Amino acid sequence: MTEQQQEEKRYDPNDTTLKFVTRQDDITGDDDPETRRAEMSCGHAVTPQSLTGWCRSLLDQGQHKFMCPALKDGTLQRCNAEWPYVEVRRLAVLTQKEQSHFEETMAVLAAAEYCEHKTCPGCQTFVERADITNLCAICTICTAEKGRTFQFCWQCMKEWKGPGPRSDRCENPGCTNPDIEKLAKCRYIKLPEVKNVSCPSMRACPTCGNLVEHDTTGCKNIICNRCRVEFCFVCLKVTQECLQTSSYFIGCSAGVAPRQTSIPTWNRN
Repeated sequence: MTEQQQEEKRYDPNDTTLKFVTRQDDITGDDDPETRRAEMSCGHAVTPQSLTGWCRSLLDQGQHKFMCPALKDGTLQRCNAEWPYVEVRRLAVLTQKEQSHFEETMAVLAAAEYCEHKTCPGCQTFVERADITNLCAICTICTAEKGRTFQFCWQCMKEWKGPGPRSDRCENPGCTNPDIEKLAKCRYIKLPEVKNVSCPSMRACPTCGNLVEHDTTGCKNIICNRCRVEFCFVCLKVTQECLQTSSYFIGCSAGVAPRQTSIPTWNRN
């Protein structure tokens, strides 16, 4: 965004539907007294620029729900209130171009969260996998064209070999889960703000199995960009459980969880 566009992002001082506050921006910490800030539904203060920037960064991380990053008063716990898009669109003073980008990205990310699609190795059309615990997928188009049931492996993307259903592999040579290989080979990182604790740089979300990485800044907890569950990157417990015996910025009582050798299955029920 250009400086000129940033200058144009200003609240209308005559808009009586907004609640203006004089305290600092709860996203950036900026306390310029000349800057007008509005209060979100969760009670935290934002400028159009900071709100737009934060929500755009969430979209860039694959998150289509907008959660407040501010800390609750007197704590190190994030607010995490979900801001409705209509509120974000209005208080971020989105331009038409920004609004189109936000809505198109949100639609793509939402579809990816609730459906799993891959391209059939036979006909190259999209196939949706209904059972995420079963690697054996059926393509209805290839089945109709070939006059027999056409099944392929969701993992190695070759025509299925062996009995099914299976959740680990088919009987094609070299059918291995690339995510498990990534977990096994990823480097170790240190979290400077968590007393330099060392842990693998990549984890499979303990709730849905989505692979996530820590950027080594801030606390040890992250929010999965698929299932939206917050968990501890160090001990792999969900945050609420981890915080019963620890805090955001100290080591875990359970220690550092070892490299994962399997991918958790997401039970969406």
